[in-house]
Amino acid sequence: MENLDQFRKETKEWLEENCPPEMRKPMGPGDVVWGGRNCKFPHPDAKLWLERMGEKGWTCPTWPKEYGGGGLSFDENKILQEELMAIRARPALSSFGIWMLGPALLEFASEEQKKKYIPEIVKGEIRWCQGYSEPGSGSDLASLKTKAEDKGDHFEVNGQKVWTSYADDCDMIFTLVRTGPQEPKHDGISFLLIDMDQPGVTTKPIKLISGKSPFCETFFDNAIVPKENLVNELNKGWDVAKRLLQHERNMIAGMGLGGGGSAKKKKDQAISSGMATMAKTYAGEESGKLANPALRQKIASFDINSHAFSLTMKRASEESKSSNSGPSPASSMFKYYGSESNKLRYELMLEAMGTKALGWEGEGFGPAELAITREWLRTKANSIEGGTSEVQLNIIAKRVLDLPQ
Repeated sequence: MENLDQFRKETKEWLEENCPPEMRKPMGPGDVVWGGRNCKFPHPDAKLWLERMGEKGWTCPTWPKEYGGGGLSFDENKILQEELMAIRARPALSSFGIWMLGPALLEFASEEQKKKYIPEIVKGEIRWCQGYSEPGSGSDLASLKTKAEDKGDHFEVNGQKVWTSYADDCDMIFTLVRTGPQEPKHDGISFLLIDMDQPGVTTKPIKLISGKSPFCETFFDNAIVPKENLVNELNKGWDVAKRLLQHERNMIAGMGLGGGGSAKKKKDQAISSGMATMAKTYAGEESGKLANPALRQKIASFDINSHAFSLTMKRASEESKSSNSGPSPASSMFKYYGSESNKLRYELMLEAMGTKALGWEGEGFGPAELAITREWLRTKANSIEGGTSEVQLNIIAKRVLDLPQ
């Protein structure tokens, strides 16, 4: 206990000295730092904050120190997160490398690959995207057709990926490719790390109904991939892919709670995101309460369920970290519930806004109102990305409930 008290004291002192004032203010829509070779920082303090946290290894506090992580224990990381929240510090880095790729590399990559890529992820030097889905391979991911041919000292990749989030802004892509055309479909897949800065890789944004283009099509035309960029064994990429998907589903589950952070922070975000205040603004209030009793009950129920969900996720996370086990099939439960919860959150916002939720552009609607309407449309993809809700229910039935097939 004395050591933890000392760690808390030192952590407070370090954060007070190193977290810039601007990084203690609430984040706006354009304030997320994704890192990468051509990172555009919203403020000079954001660059400074990333450099300091990356050097300390605290962008990935529990990852091993020998690869650039913080090397913190479970209890030490808990203290760090509490102290970051206490000063309202912004995340120094948001990264698919942290949320998905890094944990998979720590489990499956060679020592050389860990020493090369993990420090880059920790410091935000490379921005990653995911190359899984294809035009004809969505829910049945293992039917993918993008192929990698052995050319001696390298692979030559040809094919197409779709729904590659932010691919047009990324430096590298972790990709599933077919290397064993004669093997059963799950056994002929390999996991490659592909540099996107080459003539053989092009991207094309996909404009969504919300008006935004976070997703892209990615095309490989004789793209060159060095042999050392093969993760795990040849034709054993499906093992990596399954584990990475579990990490992705845990990440998506947090959307239903308004983002990452501790259970308390998630609870606060779920309601302080604007639902209760918005409802009072648009639907009126009586004696400090929302005037519409039906809507008031819905928001209260959402608040209670969100708090219970956040505590359940926190408990599962603590159990897995304390036992040093990776994510379990329960990640499908969290992904399914989190997706549906985030969709419901925006449904309630629209209900609270009334006719103000009908705006798309033009006068009569404020920027925040238009943004919520568009984000509501975006939430419809939550039940598709990272594995459809139907796929998650199948996984829950087979691997959690152990129901007969």
